[in-house]
Amino acid sequence: MKANTVKPDNRPDFSERLRALAPSPGVYLMKNDRGDVIYIGKAARLRDRVRSYFHSPRGHDPKTRELVSHIVDFEVIRTDTPTEALILENELIKRYQPKYNIMLKDSKTYPYLKITNEEWPRVILTRRIVDDGGRYFGPYTSAGAAYRTLNLLNRLFPYRKCDKKITGHDDVCLYYHLHQCTAPCIGAVDRETYMQALEQTALFLNGNAEQIIGPLEEEMTQAADAWNFERAAELRDRINSVKHVVERQKIVSPGRENVDLVAVAQGAGGDAGVQVGFLRNGKILGSEFFPMQARIEDRPEEILAGFLSQFYAQAAMVPATVLVQHALPAADAGLLRGWLAQRRGGKVEIVTPKRGEKRKLVEMVARSAEENLEQSRIKHLTDEQKMTGAMTELAEALDLPRLPRRIECFDISNLQGTNTVASMVVFEDGRPAKKEYRKFAIKTVDGPNDFASMAEVIGRRFRRAAETESERDRDSDGKWTVLPDLVIVDGGKGQLSAALGALDEVGWTGQATAGLAKENEELFLPGRSDPIVLPRDSQALFLVQRIRDEAHRFAVTFHRQRRSRASLHSRLDDVPGIGPKRRQALLKQFGSVKAIREASEQDLQCVAGITPAIAAKIKSSL
Repeated sequence: MKANTVKPDNRPDFSERLRALAPSPGVYLMKNDRGDVIYIGKAARLRDRVRSYFHSPRGHDPKTRELVSHIVDFEVIRTDTPTEALILENELIKRYQPKYNIMLKDSKTYPYLKITNEEWPRVILTRRIVDDGGRYFGPYTSAGAAYRTLNLLNRLFPYRKCDKKITGHDDVCLYYHLHQCTAPCIGAVDRETYMQALEQTALFLNGNAEQIIGPLEEEMTQAADAWNFERAAELRDRINSVKHVVERQKIVSPGRENVDLVAVAQGAGGDAGVQVGFLRNGKILGSEFFPMQARIEDRPEEILAGFLSQFYAQAAMVPATVLVQHALPAADAGLLRGWLAQRRGGKVEIVTPKRGEKRKLVEMVARSAEENLEQSRIKHLTDEQKMTGAMTELAEALDLPRLPRRIECFDISNLQGTNTVASMVVFEDGRPAKKEYRKFAIKTVDGPNDFASMAEVIGRRFRRAAETESERDRDSDGKWTVLPDLVIVDGGKGQLSAALGALDEVGWTGQATAGLAKENEELFLPGRSDPIVLPRDSQALFLVQRIRDEAHRFAVTFHRQRRSRASLHSRLDDVPGIGPKRRQALLKQFGSVKAIREASEQDLQCVAGITPAIAAKIKSSL
């Protein structure tokens, strides 16, 4: 073909090349000014499909307009049939990973379980499907999920776990003694019996677990009749395990259908994922979530069409029916049906149910897709991103002058006004800085007065700051010092007012301070009558709650320690003749003051150092 000419607006003129395109099936590759492939598509008629990108651009959606604006070259590959074009498109998408294509995010090959085609078959995990006579089950979205299934099969079915050549004259391994292998390596089982176990494994993986139970029960009865009770007990345990799995599988279709249920979820930022539920013989065997690379402009039906062509290119099984959440574009639906029928070796229906039980099943899978997309989004955020986002939200909500990178939270703990203590916990960059935590024993307040106690603690903490102000400023390189960006006091307006009064008394002004009320998670700020309520799903609220809970935990722990020490002192240390060593020996022997009080004098005298006279004093004092 002739080289591209350039239009006055510096965009290539493809008119001659477009006229030369053949009206035949094929694949087209769009390229940018660096020669990178940015989009790959298939077409039943290349001429019509490729021309559509460059004619009537105003009729395009935003995504296509953006794509076309970056195209400076294209390439076409002709195929004999549209189905071949679909297969080639999948292969090229995997190879080039184009920016504007919808595709599975993970470029890895998914794991499968395989029953090998050997004289004595095994069940193994593999990532490659080859035409070697083996039977494949999957794919699984993670090796962990595949290994969990494999471990279950290892416990349920006695096939061999090793890969050595079977001669019938080898040494037996540990699996035989664990009743997890019938040991063909020593000739302990004939091949017909061994293959029965493999067929049971295949039935189990195909969702036909209940078909395994009848033959196993018959074999168990025969073993018991022959007084082979060890074998009967082994079969009984296997039957119970299979029944347990069957009971967990939800029967949702009395028609005993094999169906895949496919639904899509899209996030606000353009991220997307597809959930596939596997219905086998009328029972939900499970489902898998597949993150997708998509753009915010991509429609759900486009994402589904792209997913189906990529997923079933590597799936071990194609069911007779695929139920999808959204109707596919007509051209894609027809092409996919024909291609899937070839892969299955029989007719395949792609159906979008509108009502009834099938619609409810698809909606159930759609809910899982939305949940898993959110979990995937959270999981892939780094801790630093999460913390920065939470601190940014909090700074905006409280109108702080800077990001609250160091937050100090104060809490008061007492029991009916006794042993009142306070805690100060410190979070730096959203994480606990436990070396900075402080405990306070309240010294100037008698009785239950949280306001006065809070004023004392805040005053003590910031009086020291005022006295050593030279070391309380932020370094120019951003390293942390002991000054907080935000102080949170646990409580409402009263605690906040007490804290502000203490700050004013020590001459510490300008400190950002907020009170957090427990009941409704409300934040109170100085000079504002109405509280600030953070959104229930905000990262800022989660951060504040975590800080408050940590301050409460730290205060309660300290209070219990103080109360315990006070209790021990008043009960034991005031007994004449009881010093630290005898007290320790008594507690080691009896475990608590209550147990010491309930012990007889004779029992007390069994403790080293406790004489009859001291035992009598303990009983009279406690």
